[in-house]
Amino acid sequence: MESDDLGLFGPDSVTWKVHEEPVLLVAGLRALYLQALHPRAMAGVAQNSNYRRDSWGRLLRTATYVATTIYGTTAEAEAAGRRLRRLHARLRAVDPGTGEEFRVDEPDLLRWVHVTEVESFVSTARRAGLSLTDAEVDGYYTEQRRSAALVGLDPETVPGTAAEVDDYYRRIRPELRMTREAAETALFLTAPPLPGGFSLPVRLGLTLGPPRWAYFGVAGTALGLLPGWAQRLYGGLGLPTTALSAEVGLRALRLALAAVPQRYREGPLQQAAKARAARLAGPAVPA
Repeated sequence: MESDDLGLFGPDSVTWKVHEEPVLLVAGLRALYLQALHPRAMAGVAQNSNYRRDSWGRLLRTATYVATTIYGTTAEAEAAGRRLRRLHARLRAVDPGTGEEFRVDEPDLLRWVHVTEVESFVSTARRAGLSLTDAEVDGYYTEQRRSAALVGLDPETVPGTAAEVDDYYRRIRPELRMTREAAETALFLTAPPLPGGFSLPVRLGLTLGPPRWAYFGVAGTALGLLPGWAQRLYGGLGLPTTALSAEVGLRALRLALAAVPQRYREGPLQQAAKARAARLAGPAVPA
């Protein structure tokens, strides 16, 4: 039955284990800081996206897409992939260095976005305190080749182990640099506009009050979790202790989020996936 389909991964996958962690909201931000360092990828976003006018809407759509690929049925994940491929196929951008027009669904660009995203997810989860063996980390990268296929990549061209991800980063680093668009995007990510719908006094309170400072803390943690080479491209952010401080903050955030009731930590797609898994497992057998 499609209603009991466990999707691309399922409860026994490393993917479900990793994405059980609500602290991955930091990982998503870390991935965006990384992605901005690729001039061509950054141009594709800047020239085609309304992220500055609708940053929270775009974030919600991205989060929904990721949740669908992980927790949706196979049919739902494949449909989400088809919609994304159709959208990307229509988009073009101009290389800021050469003036060349290019498609945003070039495999090299899709691969960059995929690798930075999945590496951010699994490395952040591990540094937050999730117990993952080296074999499980490799398993996560291998499983995530299924997600790469959804966006149009040949899975065999996508790093499938931690060693392959490290090698990929070594090879692509000469292409990365700080551009004006990258700097502007990093600043935007660090201090985005607040969602609409608030009155001026409320917006002023949120802008200057604890919610804004809390977000600054999350953004600072995401920046501190970047690889050293990425921090250097951003101008050598922070002190030598930045990575350690970020990790301590990340673990504290994970503990705080763990105290939130589960029904608030899990989205509807995740809850529905767990319900399907429970139906397939059948009633518990008394000990």
